[in-house]
Amino acid sequence: MAVSRALRRLLRILTIEEEQCRLALESALGELRLFERALSETGNQARNGRRLVRASARSGELPDRLAGIEETHAADRRAAALALRIREARSNVDSLRQEFLDKRVACRQVETLIDEAKAKDAVITARRTQQALDDWYLNRLHTSRIARPPESSTDPTEAPASNSPLTDKT
Repeated sequence: MAVSRALRRLLRILTIEEEQCRLALESALGELRLFERALSETGNQARNGRRLVRASARSGELPDRLAGIEETHAADRRAAALALRIREARSNVDSLRQEFLDKRVACRQVETLIDEAKAKDAVITARRTQQALDDWYLNRLHTSRIARPPESSTDPTEAPASNSPLTDKT
């Protein structure tokens, strides 16, 4: 029983699907990293806004203080929006990771089926080869026995065939 074409085709399809899932997962992870980097930049923006407020408190510049307060508020709004996007991206990454792992498991299962079928084929082939060798050897022994003339008996207790009472016609 050779490995069926359907199993080979299924393995090929599952391998392609696994690769597509892996690429989608990598893309989603890249997007998640971008959001996380943007969130850390938002933290820098908020720190800069607070620094501007402190500097304006020392200098007494009202426009700088208002700009610092507004920059801090903008960073907080941006951080809230990014936090929501990061939660969605993490959820997406988790679902894509699970889908990728499911495809990988399915692919490995089909590979196992194919390997088992190949192993079974190898065992059957080995048995057939051994049977053919056994048949050849037995045939060779049988042929050599037929080709040899029968050996004459040199046993003195045996009477020659011509002296047998059954064949005696006197």
